Amino acid sequence: MKSLFASAARMTGKSLPGALVFGALTLAAAHADPVGQYTVEGRGPDGGGYSGVAVIEPQGDAFKVTWVIAREKFVGTAVGNENFFAVAYRSGSSTGIAVYGKDGDGWLGAWTYTGGTKIGTERLTRR
Repeated sequence: MKSLFASAARMTGKSLPGALVFGALTLAAAHADPVGQYTVEGRGPDGGGYSGVAVIEPQGDAFKVTWVIAREKFVGTAVGNENFFAVAYRSGSSTGIAVYGKDGDGWLGAWTYTGGTKIGTERLTRR
């Protein structure tokens, strides 16, 4: 860890205490984003329940989100931070948007298809 903070001090031109703060904030941010594997439980816009899995991976400054629900794969690109993230997704010719807020060690979200008039809800629980 000391070498990480020393490297941060050299890169930022800050003193060791400043580098310690910079390093701690950087490490906290790295573990606070939505990256991980999740169990999915939700209710679609039609009121029907569903379950599945989701994986969120880093993709540059964004995130790649992949859900598998009832053998159907949905893939999206997300932006966000430790408190929220928003995803534009596609499955076949269907597209949509989902937004999530931090909820304990998981995420609580709302989503709809492009052109939709009702929303679904979804909970992602870290595995």
